[in-house]
Amino acid sequence: MTSTVQWLERTLDDSANRRISLPEGFLCADAVLRLCSNVTSGLVVNEKIVEKTVWNYLPFIATENLMMEAVKRGGDRQKLHETIRTCSMEATAAMKRGEEADLLGKLAETGEFPLTMDEAKDLLEPSKYIGRCPQQVEAYLESVKEYYSEAESINDGIEI
Repeated sequence: MTSTVQWLERTLDDSANRRISLPEGFLCADAVLRLCSNVTSGLVVNEKIVEKTVWNYLPFIATENLMMEAVKRGGDRQKLHETIRTCSMEATAAMKRGEEADLLGKLAETGEFPLTMDEAKDLLEPSKYIGRCPQQVEAYLESVKEYYSEAESINDGIEI
């Protein structure tokens, strides 16, 4: 707005923006980065808990794949969809009560699902549901590695 009125001429009507807003923006960014650093420093990833969580939620994520495989084996799509919906609601209710959410077990119990438990578990291989994540992480790490190698060469000999 200021640029349209001033035609990019330097006047004092936007000096408050330059003196207050810009420094406050940098201070805000600094505060956010410090908070992130405080939260993530010393962060410990418990792989067993992550693995358990993945296996608890993966059947819900993979319901479309389970349904499509069941349709390929002769199941009626509409009936399978309703079966999955009903079993998912029951499994979710069990989770809310603190019980184990056994969606695959509930699907197997109905007898309407043309997959065995082992066949369903084969469809639940977690690596099938991560998309391009490995390539994206490798590309990011490569870009960060270049940045840090440049930063280290700039900071050689400087003690903080």
